[in-house]
Amino acid sequence: MKSRKPLVAGNWKMNGDIVTNEHLFTALRSALERASISQVEVVICPPFPYLGQAGAWLGDTGIAWGAQNVAAAPNGALTGEVSVSMLLDLGCKWAIVGHSERRTLLGESSELIGRKAELCAAAGLGVIACVGETLAEREASHTDAVLARQVDALVPALRAADPARAVVAYEPVWAIGTGRTASPEMAQEAHAFIRARMADGGVAGADAIRIVYGGSVKPANAVTLFSMPDVDGGLIGGASLVADEFLNICRAAAVA
Repeated sequence: MKSRKPLVAGNWKMNGDIVTNEHLFTALRSALERASISQVEVVICPPFPYLGQAGAWLGDTGIAWGAQNVAAAPNGALTGEVSVSMLLDLGCKWAIVGHSERRTLLGESSELIGRKAELCAAAGLGVIACVGETLAEREASHTDAVLARQVDALVPALRAADPARAVVAYEPVWAIGTGRTASPEMAQEAHAFIRARMADGGVAGADAIRIVYGGSVKPANAVTLFSMPDVDGGLIGGASLVADEFLNICRAAAVA
């Protein structure tokens, strides 16, 4: 049996509005009253404008809320950015950094992502740091090299972080929003590599840090994915926008 408490985080991406969010929060609260998922850490990451709404609806539920990104500087002349301290002011417990969409669409480097993770760790804000390879990189047998480079950039932050407040999310880029999913064995292989790479980099808590899978996780495949020894939950995209699907994934994490 795993000693690491599973974590399931819902990444809403750029979706939602006040009315739709309210319906989703209501459904989540209602479902939580009937579900037994206390053994799973659950996080909701809506867009920045709705973090206050998330806090108002989730503050008494045990569900945490977090941001989808954070600035790589503590403050200053950075129009449009949001700092770690601002997220903490809004009651956030977590921030996602390095999501593949920010790497590929916005050109964020592993070094920049590492700086963001270090700021989170220094302030005590939980960090969900994403790593993963593209289809071309996998087909060229470069998966390990890509993961090594991305994990190495996170090592200073992971060394400094409380292991309970640090999560690495393996998200093969070719499986995000495509309906394609890495097999449980492929996910386990990547997760085991990530954990070993953290340990090799001097991360003392590598065995305690949770590594979650992100890439078209659905209720139908969640149990088999989460049953792998180094898969400690999921970073959920589209399915997190449907209360029943998201709760079923949380239940799968509890079962696994």
